[in-house]
Amino acid sequence: MFATLRTLVTGASARADEQVRSIYAIELIDQKLREATDAHKAARVTLAWLIQQRRGQATQLETLSKRILDLMVRAKEALSKDRMDLAEEAARAIAQMENEAQTRQTTLDRLETRILQLHQTTEASHRRMVDLKQNAVTARAIRKEQGMQTRLNQIGSGDNAMAEAEELIAEVMGQDDPFEKAQILAEIDQELSYSGLADRMAEAGVGASNKSTAADILARLKS
Repeated sequence: MFATLRTLVTGASARADEQVRSIYAIELIDQKLREATDAHKAARVTLAWLIQQRRGQATQLETLSKRILDLMVRAKEALSKDRMDLAEEAARAIAQMENEAQTRQTTLDRLETRILQLHQTTEASHRRMVDLKQNAVTARAIRKEQGMQTRLNQIGSGDNAMAEAEELIAEVMGQDDPFEKAQILAEIDQELSYSGLADRMAEAGVGASNKSTAADILARLKS
């Protein structure tokens, strides 16, 4: 039972997460774009720092090479002049600088490899950023179109409501008037009972009328 409840809760949570992601998709896209932009900027800053370090190492290695070459020439000259003390001191300095140069060359090679890798990563990241921004523009356009379609659907629902109202009005207006129906029934009953025959004959000029008319009233007033 607990496993079933856990499964149901997990499923409900997943559906809620999907619903939130769908509702706030554009906001999430913008946030991820900002995060990706920050990461891309950090990679570019790191690449610039590595290139700066490589230049510094290359400059120092070049300086060491020149110093080694200069000391080699001087050591040979010291040997030719039987100055073993100077030659030996130059030899020790040359050995130390060659070891330093070897270390710097190793560092320089490692920097070159790292720069190459990061440069490729940065280029790929830049291309992806361009695609992401373009896709984000497309996503915003689609979401705007979806919003417009929703409003159009609401307008369509209003049209349906108006059509239903018109149909109801037509039904009401098409129904029989109960007062007119009662009047017709009364007329039918009057005809069947001949109670209105005398009135109809009087209206036709046969016999005196049983009803007062406006002409009768005026005649009495004149007299």
